[in-house]
Amino acid sequence: MAYWPHLYLLIFIFILWVLEKRFPKVMERAEENLLVLVISSIMAVSFGQVIARYGFNTGWDAALEFNMVAFSWLILLGMSYGIKTNLHLGVDIVLNAVPKRTAKTLSLIGAAAAMLYGLILLDSTWLAMLGVNVSGGAIEYWLKMFKIGIGSEELRYPEFVQELFGLRPRVHRWLVLVVLPISLALLSYRSLQAFIDIARDKRSMLISGHEAQDLVKENQNVLKD
Repeated sequence: MAYWPHLYLLIFIFILWVLEKRFPKVMERAEENLLVLVISSIMAVSFGQVIARYGFNTGWDAALEFNMVAFSWLILLGMSYGIKTNLHLGVDIVLNAVPKRTAKTLSLIGAAAAMLYGLILLDSTWLAMLGVNVSGGAIEYWLKMFKIGIGSEELRYPEFVQELFGLRPRVHRWLVLVVLPISLALLSYRSLQAFIDIARDKRSMLISGHEAQDLVKENQNVLKD
């Protein structure tokens, strides 16, 4: 298997780390804006399809595939964003019932497990060093799509792009699936960051604790008002 995607992902993560160190607010807004752009495109295409279909008896043939792809991008990119911003919901009853030192150890185990989960899905061939007979992963699957060069079902390049670069009409599937290795690399990276923050007592756990309790406190006087 070719290893140049691994190198590119490492370079990507390193550049991201440098940029977040130097421009934390800018990078935070950029990540948020990317997710907002994805979900806004889903809403715009869905609304446009309703107007086109019921108002003009027409529509975009690739709308369903576009929304499916965009929604998958939203989920995959949202995994790492949820860890970064401590938004993932989870059951913290055990963490709250044990001593703080034990809770910290369990949180570290959870962060490490999330990082290993991302690395295994990204590329499981490294498990062979541990004697596990497995293969495959997001990188290998993406490489296969890249080598085959097949297109998506309905998504098409604009005509000027086809003429400018001499492309076939259908959007390459590897371009659509590039989010797979990127998102899993981000998941592992954010989990590592969370592990370090928990070890340094900058955050208490990987999940968002007491969210329901906080919401109740914030809205307990709503009915009274």
